[in-house]
Amino acid sequence: MTCSGVTVHLTYYTPDVPNTVTVTVDGMDLLPTETVGKELSTKLTLPEHSEKLTVRLVVKDGSKGGNYSYEDEKTADVCEGETPTPPPAEPTPTEPTPSEPTPTEPTQTEPAPSETPGAETPEPSDTPSGEPSESAPAVPVPSGSTPPLAETGSSSATPVIGGAALAVLLAGGGILWAVRKRRTTQA
Repeated sequence: MTCSGVTVHLTYYTPDVPNTVTVTVDGMDLLPTETVGKELSTKLTLPEHSEKLTVRLVVKDGSKGGNYSYEDEKTADVCEGETPTPPPAEPTPTEPTPSEPTPTEPTQTEPAPSETPGAETPEPSDTPSGEPSESAPAVPVPSGSTPPLAETGSSSATPVIGGAALAVLLAGGGILWAVRKRRTTQA
């Protein structure tokens, strides 16, 4: 998590059950409750803020027992060097009132400002760019706690399967030895 965004990366969840994930910022949905299959990887942009934000992640494991459900709450600091700018106010259209100039008032026109190529000021964008800002480098925040590990597929039946494989191998070796011993006595 940075001052401007949150990355959610969930892996190894059971795909056949309704796993859900929700991300809220100060009680408002940033990522509404979404059903997740085996994995989810997404980057979410935080709204512009002038105070710290509380970001809450809730993952509900839909498998039996829900052992890998997870909840966490972190605080997003205000980005240094950036002050949120209010959106530009849109001009309200006004209809000109018709008036006739009086003959005693001289009508003057102001010269239009000259436009110099390359002297344009960039307009602020509502959508974030894909490149990090030079003025506010992202600072990695170490995780206070690590989530529990996902199941890897190992079970208590593994030694039984290994023992059965060893028994089959020994039986095959014994049969091979007996067949060779019998052939040498016949010749």
